[in-house]
Amino acid sequence: MVLLTTLLTGVAQAQTPGPAFDFDTVTRIARERAEKPYQAASDTLPADLAQLDYDQVRDIRWRPDRALWRADKLPFEAMFFHLGLYQKEPVLINEVTPQGVRHISYRSADFDYGKNKVRPDAWGDLGFAGFRLHNHLNTSAYKDELVVFQGASYFRALGKGQQYGLSARGLAIDTVGGNGEEFPRFTEFWLVRPDPLATQVTVYALLDSPRATGAYRFDIQPGTQTTTTVRSRIFVRPPTGNGSAKSIATLGIAPLTSMFFFGENQPRKGDFRPEVHDSDGLMVATGDGEWLWRPLQNPQQTLVTSFATHNPKGFGLMQRDRQWASYEDVEARYERRPSAWVRPLHDWGAGRVELVQLNTPDETHDNIVAYWVPAQMPSPGQPLEFAYELSWQGDTQQRPPSAWATQSRRGMGYSKQPAEALRQQVQYVVDFDGPALQALPADATVKAVVTSDANGQVLENIVYRNPATSQWRMTVRIQRQQADRPIELRAFLQHDNHAVSETWTHIILPE
Repeated sequence: MVLLTTLLTGVAQAQTPGPAFDFDTVTRIARERAEKPYQAASDTLPADLAQLDYDQVRDIRWRPDRALWRADKLPFEAMFFHLGLYQKEPVLINEVTPQGVRHISYRSADFDYGKNKVRPDAWGDLGFAGFRLHNHLNTSAYKDELVVFQGASYFRALGKGQQYGLSARGLAIDTVGGNGEEFPRFTEFWLVRPDPLATQVTVYALLDSPRATGAYRFDIQPGTQTTTTVRSRIFVRPPTGNGSAKSIATLGIAPLTSMFFFGENQPRKGDFRPEVHDSDGLMVATGDGEWLWRPLQNPQQTLVTSFATHNPKGFGLMQRDRQWASYEDVEARYERRPSAWVRPLHDWGAGRVELVQLNTPDETHDNIVAYWVPAQMPSPGQPLEFAYELSWQGDTQQRPPSAWATQSRRGMGYSKQPAEALRQQVQYVVDFDGPALQALPADATVKAVVTSDANGQVLENIVYRNPATSQWRMTVRIQRQQADRPIELRAFLQHDNHAVSETWTHIILPE
């Protein structure tokens, strides 16, 4: 059963790549696709493959000795994922060499099918579910997994000593604000054969969906902080009269997807682990120089907030807390999960960083999404171009230049107030650290500038140096006005009328 005949024929007609294959080549394909109605790939699997369950599909593995570029002892290698169960739509994969471009065909001999009783020789060129790249990331004795592209436009990477956590995407469409989220797919990849001394590897990708297409270039450089330099050109398809392609309400650029189950600001009773999350906050560097930190939460209902700015300096979903004792999970090792920081490589103009927080009943579901929304949508046929550096960071990660929140704890200690009064109050204890605070003299006077929206009243606001850590601790107690409505809080530390920390901005969820 050959699934890729139609796709391969269409691609062959759409492109005749030669030695000069580059980003403009993929752009031309994306532009031509955007001018035509969307055509979905077939998701019909051979019957014996379609009946395999999760564990059986996992038992199908690429043979490492068949890795692309291994025989030539190049610094990078590529291995491929098999279709099955959740990954039913094939992607095309090609290799770009100085001699031209060649299609990498699916061959059953490249896979170990384990204990599965299947007949792969009858499947034809089935295609792949995605691929992963390997490199000497942690040791010269073994090529570790460096980056994975699999499922829609998802990809994720690792720096030295890290363990997979959050993911990035090529594009987000109507995550909120529309008639249901659309998940654009990377339908074709081109892997550029690296030089023997290469320190980075390049991947081109074609994105396609009912309402948009896109050309992408990824330059991936491994290291203590692995960086993925992304260049994208996006084309919006024109709405059709029959309603099959509607206009886009929210276009999300450089989207990040993560998980927050519970943490110090939202503890969970009955779980022995203090915290469970891949990311603990959203950090934003606005165009006017303000640094913002929003601790993540697991809301009962979908919570959407945003930060409007012009030409942002960066944003990211960060895993700031990197202490083993904060998680106590010997398997998940959340303290090793990377932060992902997006740094624009040109002016992005006006727009907003949007944060979507969904409810999740456990840690197996991603429930956090963050992305950039441009203020203006492009006209059909006009490219929307964005370039940015995406850094996968560990213990050394992007920080504000002044000081930052190291933890945000919710709860109260002993109080003489009546229990009824305390039920209407919320208290946070937030610790700050950083060079601007460490440089202050021992007798420095530091205060917190705290503001609340109309639904909250600031009852108490105290700042003092923590003698146990030499950090500065802010305690803020808020009185609710209406328990069924959220409260927006903002706070930063100030010395001699100068801000000496980032802005801590938090949402108190409705009861």
